Amino acid sequence: MRGQRAAGRGLLPLLAALALAAPAPAAPPCAPGRVDIRWDGGGESFAVEVADDAAERAQGLMFRESLDPGAGMLFVYEAPRRVSFWMKNTLIPLDMVFADAAGRVTAVHSMAVPLDETPIDGGEGVRFVLEINGGLAGRLGLAPGAELRHPAIGPGAAWPCD
Repeated sequence: MRGQRAAGRGLLPLLAALALAAPAPAAPPCAPGRVDIRWDGGGESFAVEVADDAAERAQGLMFRESLDPGAGMLFVYEAPRRVSFWMKNTLIPLDMVFADAAGRVTAVHSMAVPLDETPIDGGEGVRFVLEINGGLAGRLGLAPGAELRHPAIGPGAAWPCD
């Protein structure tokens, strides 16, 4: 029994060394129904509905009574522009993550108030907006400089799909 314990003690450092030498797991492949986001100190992936035409963007998440914690909506514009959102007919609080053509986050608006018609200005040069549950961006630590990954981001992406 003593010999087995000694052998076991020698095996633990070897297993630990092998674990440290193993390559980090690769990011999951890009998918049209997912947005990956990374930042200093973290990363997250969201199942998303994509709003990439005028009618879908106008509808957004209106009239929804809930949004799964790992879900959101990705608004995709044809070209960078100044965007402004409101919460008319939106029943749940949302965080809005504004990103440029490279998928870099330029602004985060937290806790947009349900049913409020006050414009929420995303600024100039916005090509993507990710809407997620209100308060989640703050809990995760999302801030300008984070990077989005999605097939719609395409050439010039800060974090390209491989």
